[in-house]
Amino acid sequence: MNLTANYVELDDENEMLLMSYVTLAKTTRNDAWFLDSGCSNHMCGYRGMFSYLDENFQHSVKLGNNSRMAVVGKGRVKLMINGIRHVVNDVYYVPELKNNLLSIGQLQERGLTIVIKNGVCKIYHPEKGLIIQTKMSANRMFILLAQTQAPVHAQTQNQENCLLTSSQNPSVLWHRRFGHLSYKGLRTLQWRHMVHGLPTFLAPTITCINCLNGKQHREVMLKHGNWRANQKLELIHADICGPISPESNSGKRYILCFIDDFSRNSWAFLLATKSEAFIYFKKFKAMVEKETLLHVKCLRIDRGGEFTSSEFNKFCSQQGIKGQLTTAYTPQQNGVAESKNQTVMNIVRSILSGKGILKPFWPEAMN
Repeated sequence: MNLTANYVELDDENEMLLMSYVTLAKTTRNDAWFLDSGCSNHMCGYRGMFSYLDENFQHSVKLGNNSRMAVVGKGRVKLMINGIRHVVNDVYYVPELKNNLLSIGQLQERGLTIVIKNGVCKIYHPEKGLIIQTKMSANRMFILLAQTQAPVHAQTQNQENCLLTSSQNPSVLWHRRFGHLSYKGLRTLQWRHMVHGLPTFLAPTITCINCLNGKQHREVMLKHGNWRANQKLELIHADICGPISPESNSGKRYILCFIDDFSRNSWAFLLATKSEAFIYFKKFKAMVEKETLLHVKCLRIDRGGEFTSSEFNKFCSQQGIKGQLTTAYTPQQNGVAESKNQTVMNIVRSILSGKGILKPFWPEAMN
């Protein structure tokens, strides 16, 4: 064992002094950290131990035998001691250094208390209490054995590794490999043996967030509501379809549909502009009330301007008609009227295509 005895020199203020230096190159351990009261700074000679390293920092340390070592960086090292992670800041990177050193003076500057008594060195945190302790070795030194948590890039600098995709749950891995295929689809592949090498696994209990983001869609427009009317005209669904292109020969561009929730009877009116909706609603109301001897009680509509004007609201208030407004940009809540619009337009397009009629004649096809 070759030890170099070092002593303090104060002849150069610009150079840091390393007082305790052990030249034991053949038996050094990179997981060993020596507590040194004569070392002016924490120092480490292994670049892979740094979780962060500022390589722009340049300095030098001076030994007691007048030899110098270059400091080519300063950074942060994460040590795992007795299952507890400790972060050591301002650690000098000295490539020529064969042993890692922890400066007792620098630890005290951080507010830690170091107590050496009866062959045991204890380090106390002002709030957490005792955090580290180690016994004196046979050569009267205090050594900490710690695992270093270094980043991946630091671990792979000196060797080439093949990075493999790993997952604790194989079902999640194969779910992603097949482009986020549903687990029902994966089970079909397993059951029918459609993929060679596909392992057997169970569907996970967790929900794939990426599937929620990529596959979400609007719900299907309901044809039947949760509540149904008990008599005629108790609830009327209304909606406007359009603008329809091209406009008809008579200048019509919209279809106004009314559907009775109880009987499912429907009425359709052709409009040139949306503003005509109020006029045709009054005509519709007078007609159906005369035929059934009943009164329109509730009108379910969207938030279109033709149904929310002050004139329309005033008329409904005077006639005792309750208005049900759906949420904006949510046609599913008015699914009965939306489905009727779709049905009407499907019929119109089919008739025009089947008879070879020009598109401006779509009102005739609807009638």
